[in-house]
Amino acid sequence: MVAFRKPAGLHTLLRMKDPFRIAAPLVTLFWLLSALVVRGEIIDPETLSEHVFAPMSLGEQISEDGVYELLNSGGAHAGYVFQTEPMAALPGFSGAPINVLVVLDLEGRFIDVQLLTHNEPIFVSGLGEAPFHAFFEQYEGLSISDSMVVGTPYGGGGDGSGLVYLDGVTKATASVRIAHETILAAALQVAREKMGGVAAGPPAYPNPEVDEALSFDDLLSEGLLQRFTVTNGEVQAKFADTVWDDDDPEALDYPDEPYLDLWIADLGPRSIARAILSEDTLEELDAFMEISTFDEPILLVETARHGLVSPDFIRNTAPDWIAAEQNGFPIALRDADLFVELHDDAPDALHDGVAMILRTDRRLGFDPAAPWTISAKAVREHGMFQPEIGSVSLATEHQTDARFFTRPDQIERLSPFEEAIRNRQGDLVALGGFLAVLLPVLLVAQSRLAGSRVFTPLRLGVLAIVVGFLGWWGQGQLSIVTPLAGLQTAIAGGSYAFLLYDPFSLLIWAAAILGFVLWGRGLFCGWLCPFGALQEFAHHIGRLLRLPRIEPSRLWDQRLKWLKYVALAGLVGVTVFAPSHMDKAAEIEPFKTAITTLFVREWYYVAYAALWLVLGTMVFKGFCRYLCPLGAVMAIGGALRLRRWIPRRLECGAPCQLCAVKCNYGAISKSGAVQYDECFQCLDCVTIHDDDTQCVPLILKNRQSTRGAKPRRTGHPNQQGLPA
Repeated sequence: MVAFRKPAGLHTLLRMKDPFRIAAPLVTLFWLLSALVVRGEIIDPETLSEHVFAPMSLGEQISEDGVYELLNSGGAHAGYVFQTEPMAALPGFSGAPINVLVVLDLEGRFIDVQLLTHNEPIFVSGLGEAPFHAFFEQYEGLSISDSMVVGTPYGGGGDGSGLVYLDGVTKATASVRIAHETILAAALQVAREKMGGVAAGPPAYPNPEVDEALSFDDLLSEGLLQRFTVTNGEVQAKFADTVWDDDDPEALDYPDEPYLDLWIADLGPRSIARAILSEDTLEELDAFMEISTFDEPILLVETARHGLVSPDFIRNTAPDWIAAEQNGFPIALRDADLFVELHDDAPDALHDGVAMILRTDRRLGFDPAAPWTISAKAVREHGMFQPEIGSVSLATEHQTDARFFTRPDQIERLSPFEEAIRNRQGDLVALGGFLAVLLPVLLVAQSRLAGSRVFTPLRLGVLAIVVGFLGWWGQGQLSIVTPLAGLQTAIAGGSYAFLLYDPFSLLIWAAAILGFVLWGRGLFCGWLCPFGALQEFAHHIGRLLRLPRIEPSRLWDQRLKWLKYVALAGLVGVTVFAPSHMDKAAEIEPFKTAITTLFVREWYYVAYAALWLVLGTMVFKGFCRYLCPLGAVMAIGGALRLRRWIPRRLECGAPCQLCAVKCNYGAISKSGAVQYDECFQCLDCVTIHDDDTQCVPLILKNRQSTRGAKPRRTGHPNQQGLPA
């Protein structure tokens, strides 16, 4: 590698008459100074309350992690409000977390999800924030129990797997996946800590494949039909020493008689329903379940004096004397409004009792395969006029054998990385095939490729694939943002998991890193960079239009190449000392405009990208050579190169200067040595080296052979005395 030399100062550049010589440093300075927008992180309570809309309001903070109560219009606890960053600070592609406001009800349903702050480059100044906000609107009405995955333009939903698909955002798949994982991680943490009764996965439901022939005696012996009895004396003991102590003469006179004789059965499993219901009621229940597929039907029969509902009860509403809970959280019960007749095998006492089928929605967190508690309210009145009402709760636990149920989450949800691969498997196969052809050809057939008469059309064809498939379609334009985000993550001691959300780009990174060892920076910068390919096309357009070719002197060419290291150092400084500005500073790259958004951005970003492409028609790949901070990273990474892969002869540089003169990148010194940190693997010098009509040593050798003279010695890189 060539020794680093100190670049000229800015005052020296300003004295130069050539505007190109001062354009690059001024652009660098402009973009580094343009990172002025300060973005907040965690929102204060006053601002947070403005995001909670009426009739709901923000209540008191109930957690050190910033969880607040959600209050309804009457001031009662109705759910939870929290920001994701304190609980799930997953780094985005800028290295900074995406902070989202989440509002959950008590059953774990999303009431609202709003984007608060972020630094995702594609949304900050690429696509704009509207698509990002629209993505979060999809959560409303969904439950944390749902198996949600992000579908993308590269994949699809509705595959019958029970998964809930959220529409992704084209060109920003990785960012929305990170946001989705952030929301789930924070919401499930709140559910575990504050909402223990809410299932963290899809609820169990009756397994239609289980069909057992059960008798009424089987129901009793297995506890599938449970009997709960409370005597008058037991109820009286609960009211002892209260104003209602003497308000139930029957309880005082007949303490051993039953006050409550409650029979309980879960009718969700058809085997149980068939054993306890008459055929007519079973048919009516089947018709009901075809419509209410998420409801779990519960049969209650009461044969004593309590009854099931008060005289004021209204059909198809929640029973006023019956309640249920699971894991300390209430279960919403509602009358199914079905006429109930029992099976002929049921005892006469049951036929004479009051029967009722209630329903509860499994999506609200009720797990029919787990224990749950049902309670009956015993009510007494004291006084004749405006009596005082008193009540006690009579509760028992019920559970139905788990063999009758199944869970849709038995198929484990894929990891975010696996989901990303699944959604882009076609693109990954195509990219893998492309790399599987390109890399071996460059490795073992480089000279044959460079010597082909159709090499230039072949190269332009490969670059067209790079622009169209890798860039515009696949969104595989690597960016300085990724290494800077990695640096920010290292400083913060965070996770590098964000790299896995975009396997397409990750595969290109893997190829580029492999290229470091085999070729230096040349593989990526010369063959895999979409914007670099655009610049090369701009060069050919300039030649077709016969535009003037502007090429700095070798001295200034070497000096200007140092600007990319200055730009890289500036971006590293912003990342370390002002990380919230990094997304703006990284706009020194025109990649997002030209490749990611296909020039659909604000006019000044489009003008900046177009400037470099227009300049590229006259200055060969000016941005790539002089200002690209990612190119600087690639050049540094190219220090891992293990071989000199460009063949040289002893005559290279002394006396022959043809390759040095023809190299558009200025990557060959006068001594004939190749500067691999500036080589873009265009293979022009390889073409010259192997062509006996262009290579001066070969031409001279052929002439000597023709004259019968002893040919001059030629050699290869492994010969002693070869220039580096």
